[in-house]
Amino acid sequence: MESPLDRYVREHSSSQTEALEWIQKQTNIRTNYPRMLSGAVQGRLLTILVEMMGARRILEIGAFTGYSATCMAYGTGEEGHIDTLEINDELESLMREGWRRAGVDGRIELHIGDAKETLARLRESSAEPYDLVYMDANKREYCAYYDLIIDMIRPGGVILADDVLWDGKVYEEPMPHDRQTLGIAAFNDMVAADPRVECVILPIRDGLTIIRKKV
Repeated sequence: MESPLDRYVREHSSSQTEALEWIQKQTNIRTNYPRMLSGAVQGRLLTILVEMMGARRILEIGAFTGYSATCMAYGTGEEGHIDTLEINDELESLMREGWRRAGVDGRIELHIGDAKETLARLRESSAEPYDLVYMDANKREYCAYYDLIIDMIRPGGVILADDVLWDGKVYEEPMPHDRQTLGIAAFNDMVAADPRVECVILPIRDGLTIIRKKV
């Protein structure tokens, strides 16, 4: 249920496009976990960050129903390219229809399969570094994703990691010991201690870390 704060923030942020409204509606109808959708406020933030950075090459780990990729593709302009990774092939038709409706399907390349295997393949085949990486996949694997992608980003490039507050579980005392909470907590500790980057956690939705690779 939307809180008064969340509603106020949404109502005073730029509205969604018709294509994004369609993706959101279909996500609620056709998936069991619509809460995983980025949503209008975080989606607008993604678009603005991409535009501010002038990002043209983007990597997304965890496409879900294609909402966040659409938001980032809006920010890249026609010359942008997004490699997006998703393990659930049952969502492919929904994603592709949403991207077609948004007019960004030519900017997005979908990779279906295990994220770590796909990342290893992209490391070998990609000639150019990425400007931006957006992580929103298996929370137990965030540390592994980070190790794989840190050298795939240009100096000054940015990693965005979603759900890093994990419903407050990462700062509960005592902290729960399920694998997802432990994975996120370990990731947060890893990033905070990494001298190669600077970072800040924003308490938007379930926590979003902005990680900038130092020049």
